[in-house]
Amino acid sequence: MSESINPSPEIRRLLDVMPASGRMNSKIVSVASQTQVIDCGGSILRLEHRPIFLNFDLWSQLSQPQRDLLILRTVGWLKSSRWLKPELYQGGAVVGFIGTLVELMQGDAIGVVVAAGLGAIATTQIWRNTRGLPVELEADAFALKVAQRRGYSEPDAAQHLMNAIKAVGQLEGRTGLTFNELIRSQNLSAIAGFSTAVIPQELRS
Repeated sequence: MSESINPSPEIRRLLDVMPASGRMNSKIVSVASQTQVIDCGGSILRLEHRPIFLNFDLWSQLSQPQRDLLILRTVGWLKSSRWLKPELYQGGAVVGFIGTLVELMQGDAIGVVVAAGLGAIATTQIWRNTRGLPVELEADAFALKVAQRRGYSEPDAAQHLMNAIKAVGQLEGRTGLTFNELIRSQNLSAIAGFSTAVIPQELRS
């Protein structure tokens, strides 16, 4: 097991690793009680200074290259997520929610079903825009691109990120990787030169 990391100098180091946009829009916070190694699940609802929560006891058990790629990948995910963009689906989710409440108060069963259906469709699309595989792959690509400006080769960066995905799953006590993590690992393996597998286009879009 690696020695515990002092949060303050590590946070300063990670800020240096981040691109300028990440430093301006993100804030790294130490949370010893969380079960995840790194988390920013609710931070997409914030307009600026979106927090990235780290459990430094778990974080310290990753190698420095793995930590670098994970922080870059998280910044990339925050950049790629689209909760706050004023798009049709966000409006549809709000309208669907309000419509459901109105129809419930009026006792219109058909109206409730229609409004709830609109809200469900819009919410599903929002999930795809923030948690779906295309956004996950886009975040990985962002991390690899920035890592190359930090001295990593693309194959090495892909290998470190792939290993980090597996290591995080083990540190968090999970029995296996999620579907998205498996696909991401397959894609990173191909970039690292360990596999010739190609991610189907329908999964990328």
